[in-house]
Amino acid sequence: MANGRRATPVIALSTVAAFALGACAAEPSGAPADPAAPPPVSVADPIVTSYDGGLSIRDGKTLRVVKDIPLPGFLRLNPAGDDRHLLVSTATGFRVLDAVGATLTDVEFTGVKPGHVVRHAGRTVLFADGTGEVTTFDPKALGGAKPPTRTHRTPQPHHGVAIELANGELVTTVGNEEARSGIVALTAERKEIARDETCPGVHGEATAQGEAVVVGCESGALVYQHGKITKVPSPAAYGRIGNQAGSDRSPITLGDYKQDKDAELERPTRVSLIDTRTHTLKLVELGTSYTFRSLGRGPGGEGLVLGTDGGLRVLDPETGVVTKTVPVTGPWQEPLEWQQPRPALFVRGGTAYVTDTNRKEIHAVDLASGKKTATEKLPSVPNEVSGTVS
Repeated sequence: MANGRRATPVIALSTVAAFALGACAAEPSGAPADPAAPPPVSVADPIVTSYDGGLSIRDGKTLRVVKDIPLPGFLRLNPAGDDRHLLVSTATGFRVLDAVGATLTDVEFTGVKPGHVVRHAGRTVLFADGTGEVTTFDPKALGGAKPPTRTHRTPQPHHGVAIELANGELVTTVGNEEARSGIVALTAERKEIARDETCPGVHGEATAQGEAVVVGCESGALVYQHGKITKVPSPAAYGRIGNQAGSDRSPITLGDYKQDKDAELERPTRVSLIDTRTHTLKLVELGTSYTFRSLGRGPGGEGLVLGTDGGLRVLDPETGVVTKTVPVTGPWQEPLEWQQPRPALFVRGGTAYVTDTNRKEIHAVDLASGKKTATEKLPSVPNEVSGTVS
């Protein structure tokens, strides 16, 4: 760390008792139903889009809006890890959205500058950048009340990320408000296993087959597996990997790749493939630029990249060959500010959901056939798109 000392991580366990949200007493037998009460909503395989001023909850097959929920501020969307809920990052924390019931609940994981949400091995991990607090919980416990949580605090707050493995180990980034330098792996009891601080600008996380955790650096990436951290250097002194997509069907992660340190906004045309078996990095030229919302993985572990030419590329991670390009949107250009809307990709099973900010549309694409199965017009320019993922 910057001060040359290692602060002792703080571990806290907090359990929130579950209380039913319904009425305390049952209605008398034979009591008439309230004729004014609206029928309960049940959204099939919900897809959620955010826009300036709220959320739209959509049927996953037809893409038609079931309900709009007004909500001010810049909103980020993440699957909560079960088949019903999403987490909505707001100014005060992570709000729980019941997407199936089309209801923004009162349950919130409060946090200063809520950041990354990571799902893995039946655990969901939240990182609050403003405090460095890491919160983990079982997403299957989401319901009427806040589930039991376990918390850990990094020595200093920073824009970070953390993941909990199946054996309870925690991998989290190292940094402070000025700089980020690497990762540390901790046991289930939060004792240090391994540390590597040769990863300037550490950002993002992806998990490959065999629970190999990969985080990006401005000089390549770090891979943590079986108690060891290995540096995978980029081919140039500055080769930034900041966003990745992983799959438990593949030992190779798909990442972005930027090489111009001084660019106001670099529009990269190459992606990175990091092989966690050999600890090697391969670059693939796509012939089009893309953004951090362009990366995904298919059901077989294939790589997916949405290009600014409007094409969704299917990539074989073993060979780096683009096997198919599916036209989805018209051409578009990445805006200068990362918070501004641009086409985004969300993948669930064999379906890719793609937003088109120019035409204010959302598309569902069957990955096997390469055909659009649904398209819907949107009343507002979409920003993020996500959905339930069990």
